[in-house]
Amino acid sequence: MFNAGTIFLLLVIGFIFIIFLRTIRIVPQRSAFIVERLGKYNKTLTAGLHILIPFVDRISYRHTLKEQALDVPPQTCITQDNISVEVDGVLYLQVLDPYNASYGIDNYLFASIQIAQTTMRSIIGKLELDTTFEERDRINTDIVLAVDAASDPWGVKVTRYEVKNIVPPQSIKDAMEKQMRAEREKRATIAESEGDQQAVMNRAEGERSELIARSEGEKQRRINEAQGRASEIEAVAKATAAGIREIATAINEPGGMDAVNLRVAEQYLGEFGKIAGKSNTMILPANMNDVSGMVAAATKVFDTIKKDKDSE
Repeated sequence: MFNAGTIFLLLVIGFIFIIFLRTIRIVPQRSAFIVERLGKYNKTLTAGLHILIPFVDRISYRHTLKEQALDVPPQTCITQDNISVEVDGVLYLQVLDPYNASYGIDNYLFASIQIAQTTMRSIIGKLELDTTFEERDRINTDIVLAVDAASDPWGVKVTRYEVKNIVPPQSIKDAMEKQMRAEREKRATIAESEGDQQAVMNRAEGERSELIARSEGEKQRRINEAQGRASEIEAVAKATAAGIREIATAINEPGGMDAVNLRVAEQYLGEFGKIAGKSNTMILPANMNDVSGMVAAATKVFDTIKKDKDSE
């Protein structure tokens, strides 16, 4: 059993402990506490250890100085072309002035969300449905500017806003899907036709190149043949000229003219023999028996050629 003195001592120790707890305050990093003395603002406590007057000083507000992310609930907005869409987002803000955040407004978090929603409805109402999906950056920027301007007296800085979802009605979704399907089919048809066109052009270009190559080959072949024939004619002419020169040289040698006379006579008689062998009817010259006269005529021709060569 405790006597009265012991009980009193325990009460005193407990009272001192409570006073100690109400006197010592430790503020965490990136936090701020608002202290009121007898119901009136006294000071703002930053991170660290602080001593308060028990039963006189009271911590009325606690604020985090970190950037906060607030979920903006979905809301129904009407676009410029009278389509209902459901839009939600995320709002990022940070307390810069704990005093204004405590006394400038009752609940800056709730107020910031409300301003973001009303601004969202106003912005969506100025856009058509198709534009809302393309103008996300513009929507985010406009909401940040509007909420930041309104929250400036509250000591709150709005850093950014992000639209999460833009959900149109199911009927609009179905229509958009049909439109996208038609657009994809259109692009596929165009791509296929362009492919066919390119294939036709490629085939035509290939045929054209083939014809050009063939004509060039034919042209080169004809040139080569013409050059070959020219070279052949030139070689034959040179050979004939060389043969004639050899014959002329042989004629000028001793006994050469007799050999020529003999050769002419042989060919003369040989040709008549061929004619007789091929046909039963043959026309003979009047002086057929005068072989020596024919030889003499040929010899006269050779003499004329020799004289012309000597005169040169």
